Amino acid sequence: MVCTLAAPARADDRAARLAEANELSQKVDQLYEQGKFKDALPLAERALALREGELGPRHPETGKSLRLLGELLRVTGDAARAEQLFQRAVALFESQKGKFAVELGDALNGLGALYLRQGPFEKAEPIIRRAIAVREAARGPNHPDVATAVSNLAALYVAMGDYARAAPLFQRAVEIDERASGPDNPDFASSLSNLAVVYSYLGQYDRSEALERRSLAIREKALGPDHPNVAVSLNNLALLYGRMGDYTRAVELYRRALAIR
Repeated sequence: MVCTLAAPARADDRAARLAEANELSQKVDQLYEQGKFKDALPLAERALALREGELGPRHPETGKSLRLLGELLRVTGDAARAEQLFQRAVALFESQKGKFAVELGDALNGLGALYLRQGPFEKAEPIIRRAIAVREAARGPNHPDVATAVSNLAALYVAMGDYARAAPLFQRAVEIDERASGPDNPDFASSLSNLAVVYSYLGQYDRSEALERRSLAIREKALGPDHPNVAVSLNNLALLYGRMGDYTRAVELYRRALAIR
């Protein structure tokens, strides 16, 4: 007698495990947005194990889990494992012949951001430039994801001390974010602040002050006066006034920033 019950039961089990992986991934996204990276890590590990087990190591959904876990490992400091996962995700999405260009851009951006933070810089630049090109092709030149990758390249040049090359890139990110997010959005404020810092390094203090004060005003209005990003703007302004020799205003702003932190 042939039993026909095992296959449907197996199919049900597989569907349940994949549904669990999807739910876990959604929860990981939420925790990531909240900055609860360590809480998200075991959920991302579980989601990857489920998808890899049910779909195989080269399935696009497995690639998405590889990239997401890589991001968490990057921000929590496990650079070696993050690099491995990003590289796997990049290779997987490359093998899809352009069908997952958005996901490839995300994986490249994560790997570039890792090299930006950990080095070596000579690895970071070509990866970030490729992330920009892939995102431009997949999403268009004025998408916020393009601004993120462009900002990473600018940040790399800042880390290398090449402020003249960083400034126009941060300017491009400012223009994209203002169009995409609006002039009162905290993301736009972050782009303004990045550009202000570069102008400060270049000795263009008036331009730097105007941008940082605009960033501060947006952040205070959108996030409240006690948000950590408000403290970032206050600290940047204090550094600027210190460079300008206005130590009275610098000390006042440092105190305000410290009170928030």
